[in-house]
Amino acid sequence: MLAFSLRRLGSAVLVLFAISALVFLIFFATPGVDPAARIAGRNADPATLAQVRHSFGLDQPIPIQYVQMMRHLFVSRDLESFVNRGAKVIPQILQAAPVTLSLVFGAAVIWMLLAVLMGTTAVRLRGTIADPIIMLAGVVGLSLPVYWLGEVVNLITQNRLHDGLFAWVPPLGYTPFGQDPVQWALHLLFPWLTLAVLYAGIYARLLRSELITTLDQDYVRTARAKGISERRILIRHALRCSLIPIVSLFGLDFGALVGGAALLTEVVFGLPGVGKLTYNALQNIDLPMIMGTVLYAAFFVVLANAVVDILYARLDPRVRRG
Repeated sequence: MLAFSLRRLGSAVLVLFAISALVFLIFFATPGVDPAARIAGRNADPATLAQVRHSFGLDQPIPIQYVQMMRHLFVSRDLESFVNRGAKVIPQILQAAPVTLSLVFGAAVIWMLLAVLMGTTAVRLRGTIADPIIMLAGVVGLSLPVYWLGEVVNLITQNRLHDGLFAWVPPLGYTPFGQDPVQWALHLLFPWLTLAVLYAGIYARLLRSELITTLDQDYVRTARAKGISERRILIRHALRCSLIPIVSLFGLDFGALVGGAALLTEVVFGLPGVGKLTYNALQNIDLPMIMGTVLYAAFFVVLANAVVDILYARLDPRVRRG
């Protein structure tokens, strides 16, 4: 197991290196792209452009530019924005990351709990009217755009009923956990629920399908023949095997959301997370900030996939032989 984990983590490092090189080439070495023109402004004369290229090392060969960029980004951590002069990339990402992590962690806990509850309940009540009703609820949640649902939630909690039933809901924004844990949770409660509604239905439907397939396996029939209760078979035997594809999907979704895919939720609820930071950088074509946020997103996606593979190997030892 240790050898498999080290192998998987080693390949993750290689993937991150490849992504960093590819992103750098796209934004700094593509023909027609001139970062110096972006820094100096539209009407800069050739002398100014040459001075900017020299100051930022953009007149160096591409491999040297890449090494310098990675050194400024990861070693000295003093890479500065091209748009907000003097603003360093890493501190801004580190300031935004806890917001996104708080949002995604809380939502993930809620949607996984809802998915397991809905999926197992639907299987236990298969053949009754409760089964299609539970699955229909999941489809409805999946079909609601997160930005629309978030706006409806804000309309109710921040406007129509804010002076009555939802007077306890704070204004849109974010409070750090270390500053006030209660306000931190209150600010994130409805963003958690809004994001969880979207994913709970997907996971519940997938879990139900996997449970039904697993319950038809020979070892489950053997367990029934031994007199083991249906509840114990469902929870102790079928659920563990059915969680393998759930874990794989969870790793992909979690990594993508932490990497910035929760952008719409952050925008709707006024959360200054990584998704919002990336969106602003793309609007302003702030190349160093784009580089930093893309590598941040890639890190979490690759890390999540590596962890998923290790957990997969833990749940199914046959994977370790691959």
